[in-house]
Amino acid sequence: MTRVGIINVTGYAGSELARILHNHPEVELTSITGRSAAGKQLSEVFPHLRTASMTITPEIEGSVDVVFSALPHAASAEKLKPFIDDGIPAIDISADFRLKDLATYESWYKVEHPCPNYIESAVYGLPELHRSKLKQTKLVANPGCYPTGTILGMAPAMRAGIVQTDVISDCKSGISGAGRSAKMEYGFSELNDNMSAYGLSGHRHQPEMAQELSGVSASGPVNVTFVPHLAPMTRGILGTHYAKLTRNVTQAEVTELYREFYADEPFVHVVPAPPATKETWGSNDCLIYPYVRVETGTLIVVSAIDNLVKGAAGAGVQNMNIMLGIEETLGLEGLPVYP
Repeated sequence: MTRVGIINVTGYAGSELARILHNHPEVELTSITGRSAAGKQLSEVFPHLRTASMTITPEIEGSVDVVFSALPHAASAEKLKPFIDDGIPAIDISADFRLKDLATYESWYKVEHPCPNYIESAVYGLPELHRSKLKQTKLVANPGCYPTGTILGMAPAMRAGIVQTDVISDCKSGISGAGRSAKMEYGFSELNDNMSAYGLSGHRHQPEMAQELSGVSASGPVNVTFVPHLAPMTRGILGTHYAKLTRNVTQAEVTELYREFYADEPFVHVVPAPPATKETWGSNDCLIYPYVRVETGTLIVVSAIDNLVKGAAGAGVQNMNIMLGIEETLGLEGLPVYP
């Protein structure tokens, strides 16, 4: 049985990792940390995890075979460094190892990277694009929640060269994407019956989208105009992504292109109608609907994910399974919760 540790279990991503790993048939969750809740039982902090009898500690205790970090950027790389140095497989849920260009990372995140020497060896943890590399690495940079839907939504079209390299990505996210914060703007009275855009001057996930889409593009570097919105819901990200077509294609051709691209992917589903976020709640699924707007020569792709599962913890577990050489879907087979 593989021993797993979670650094910072007390955030939403960390608690979701604990929920998924608790019932994983091939691993044992042996150590969980969280400084603000150190000494407490996990079920005391998260009553829904009542059967997960574990004590939260300040640091990882005992030996682990795999470690996850759900700390914020910079703090995450710093805490993971000793494990990476020792060759222990590590999965970083933060942004610390996602961007391959150090100057880009430090410009967008406004910090000096704690261990830049590991950036090059880290693998971007999107199995649909990097599965073969994930099988060989010991350091995974888990994708951001917004980039997951955008990249999966546009990758088939970019690789096929049927769209131009300027992408507009318009995404709506539930409030859990902001973390367990007590900020006034995240209160019920501010969120209920309300929706707002933010990050118009630039969002940290944009360079991640551009990096990965450029990597699959048949036509050179990709520019992404990304605008996120805060929606009055707990979970989910609904993305609508636009790019101009380079040639005439039919709806049937595009649908077949997407179905072929994701034919062997267990968690990406090309659906026959625009998906809704509730169709993904609690699951590791990404639902994608490509649509050709003939009169404007535009490809419109709608994507839906649960930001805490395929957008964070579920993707991390999927990456862990691949790293360990076990069945990729283990621990992630559950259907979405509805309504």
